[in-house]
Amino acid sequence: MKVKDELFGKEVLDADIQIVGKVSDVVMDKDTFEVTDLVIKKTGFSHQIKDSENIVPIELVKVIGDKILLKGEDDI
Repeated sequence: MKVKDELFGKEVLDADIQIVGKVSDVVMDKDTFEVTDLVIKKTGFSHQIKDSENIVPIELVKVIGDKILLKGEDDI
C-alpha cells in the first residue's frame, strides 16, 4: 500500500459515524516502516475551537476503505 495515495486526505469517522476529520499525515516506525499512528486534521468549525490535529493509534482503526472508521467501545 502506498501510504500517501491510500491514506492522505481520507475522511475519518468515529464509531457513531460522525466525521472526525481527514488524515493529514502518518507516523511510521523507523525500523519496520509500519504505520503506527494517523494524524487527523479536524475539519469544519470544530477545528477553530479546539486543537486542530489529533494523533490516533492505528490499533483504534476498525476499517480502511473509501473512508476510515474508528473502533468504538464495543470493539476495544
